[in-house]
Amino acid sequence: MQNQLNLDGVEQIPLREFTEKAYLDYSMYVILDRALPQIGDGLKPVQRRIIYAMSELGLSAGQKPKKSARTVGDVIGKYHPHGDSACYEAMVLMAQDFSYRYAIIDGHGNWGSTDDPKSFAAMRYTESRLMPYARSLLAELGDGTVDWAPNFDGTMEEPVVLPARLPNLLLNGTTGIAVGLSTDIPPHNLREVASAVIHLIDNPKATVAQLMKHIKGPDFPTGGELITPRNEIKQIYLKGHGTLRLRASYKKENGDIVITALPYQIPGSKVLEQIAMQMRNKKLPLVEDLRDESDHEEPIRLVITPKSAKVDVDELMSHLFSTTSLERTCRVNMNIVALDGRPKNFSLVALLSEWIIFRKDTVKRRLRHRLQIVTDRLHILDGLLVAYLDIDKVIAIIRTQDEPKPALMKRFKLSDIQAEAILNLRLRNLAKLEEMKIRGEQEELNEERDGLDKTLKSASRLKTMIKNEIIEDAEAYGDERRTTLVEREAAQALDETQLVANEPVTVVLSQRGWARAAKGHEIDPLALSYKSGDSFLAAAQGRSNQLAMFIDSTGRVYSVIAHTLPSARGQGEPLSGRFKPPDGAEFCGTMIGDPDSQVLLASDAGYGFIATLSDLISRNKAGKSILRVPPGGRAVVPAPVPADCECLIAAVTSIGKLLVFEAEELPELTKGKGNKIIGIPSRKYKEGEEKLVAVAVIAEEGNLQVLSGTRRMTIKWDDLDDYYYERGRRGNLLPQGWRKVEGLVAEQDR
Repeated sequence: MQNQLNLDGVEQIPLREFTEKAYLDYSMYVILDRALPQIGDGLKPVQRRIIYAMSELGLSAGQKPKKSARTVGDVIGKYHPHGDSACYEAMVLMAQDFSYRYAIIDGHGNWGSTDDPKSFAAMRYTESRLMPYARSLLAELGDGTVDWAPNFDGTMEEPVVLPARLPNLLLNGTTGIAVGLSTDIPPHNLREVASAVIHLIDNPKATVAQLMKHIKGPDFPTGGELITPRNEIKQIYLKGHGTLRLRASYKKENGDIVITALPYQIPGSKVLEQIAMQMRNKKLPLVEDLRDESDHEEPIRLVITPKSAKVDVDELMSHLFSTTSLERTCRVNMNIVALDGRPKNFSLVALLSEWIIFRKDTVKRRLRHRLQIVTDRLHILDGLLVAYLDIDKVIAIIRTQDEPKPALMKRFKLSDIQAEAILNLRLRNLAKLEEMKIRGEQEELNEERDGLDKTLKSASRLKTMIKNEIIEDAEAYGDERRTTLVEREAAQALDETQLVANEPVTVVLSQRGWARAAKGHEIDPLALSYKSGDSFLAAAQGRSNQLAMFIDSTGRVYSVIAHTLPSARGQGEPLSGRFKPPDGAEFCGTMIGDPDSQVLLASDAGYGFIATLSDLISRNKAGKSILRVPPGGRAVVPAPVPADCECLIAAVTSIGKLLVFEAEELPELTKGKGNKIIGIPSRKYKEGEEKLVAVAVIAEEGNLQVLSGTRRMTIKWDDLDDYYYERGRRGNLLPQGWRKVEGLVAEQDR
């Protein structure tokens, strides 16, 4: 029999309660101790520990830097028991001037670049020290300004928060993802923020609109343009969340477009790759060349050479802004750990007001700490002065008494501290001159004590002190705004047809569905070379920036920009590789022209209609169903309809029946079966049955060519009367020897 588990003395709780508590504990740890910054110094715990450890190692600005591995070792060994790589990455981020608006760490060696922020060298190769800006975070650390807490193993203490003299959270911004919360705070300009803080100190009820007279908007370290409208920025500052839109800066230089600044956290290599991809895919023919001329003097210099001087640079850049990372959105979500230790979403006014409370408390603690030091020193000086006034008795007591301290305390009514200070005096300090120094020091300290006392008791004096310190730091570390604020229209991608040179082309389709585009309209499609077993089927004339359309045997239409088709120097490419026609479908014809151009679509059953090209456009690889073809039937080669003239429609069947009628008798439709074009006996789609073979639309006074193999017969306009009837009639037979017709061509199509 198995032994039962003894649970005596073991606390038992339901699994639900245990898991809920464990998850909540973990969530609060991630929120408060890892992912979200503290409003006072704007730092996450790992950042704060790195900065503090560096200050303890004596790595302040102006000192000799040390290996970064030394700093990381101290951080993870004393304060942050986590992975060294994660700690080093946090350190790198604070050293990158393209990541931090006001870098905190001065890195020596390879600390990454804008093209590849993760390309920094290993910590054993780099050296680091603190930047001058770090003084604004650390200067008052030893002045009793902040609380201290035991480190992870209780062997030493670390600051809970750094006594920041500036609102670092708003200056450098931060990002973080916690459990159920995230923070995304953009960086801002120090001078603007300092001015806004001073205004808020003087006017505690100031509104966001009033603060925005000082803070124009976020200021990113990489510059560029902030194109979000001012009213939207205001809403972000009011609500504490929203979206900003950033855009690259460019200039025109000797016919080239030079990109001089990129949006925040966008590498130049990514932009170059995106533009080059469009060029390779023939989607950016307006660009002739692309190169990267960035160097140490100009960290961002991407040069785009347009195809010609006629290219509209602003339109081209608008297209690139829309289709590449030259323009990006940046999320704002001001979730911060407040002074009460709880995460909260802050508006701009609430954030600065909370920081001012933190700063006032910090300054008061600093003043009280200093006041205590001054008071203690004055107390000691009072005791020393008593000793100097009766130095002979003091010496006598020290020489004669076994325990001189109690005797001194009793004789001169001294405190323990005063007596200890007298006993610690050196003989050289018993000179008459020392008494004068003590009195002088007393006067200075009394004056300082009075000043400290007045400042602590006066709200106005305290405000003035805080403002003066902020102004002092703004002058020491502030700089000009880098990001330009410009309200611009949303970028628009150019239509694909606008990106292509406008040149005459002839689209050629073979019997087996191979397509190509020949430059010019003088090309003879019959003279081109075709693959073995293949031959010419149809051709259409248009422009390189127009959509070439293809119809398959089921009546589905597919479209593609003509310039993307392969050159006629080769044998083309199969359309089945570009599109996804139904199984068993074959390509039957091609069309091209302006969107308002018209074509005649027909099936071999003898039905059809006139359609406008704009109604046939489809970006879908599966095409668009336009012509309804009976089962077993197929579409015939479409015929272009001349614009602005009275036309005749010619239709011929497989037995040589030709019918000519007025084009206005055929309806204009967007899709469907259409009306009867020529009378054909009811078809069962058996081999040898009569069917419609070809159609053509003839402009007034034009001629009609009948194609039979390599032979051509021309029927002049006046002779068309022999075949002229109403729509739907049978027509007349062509002359003997010309009844095996393969196609019709209106003379204006040549």
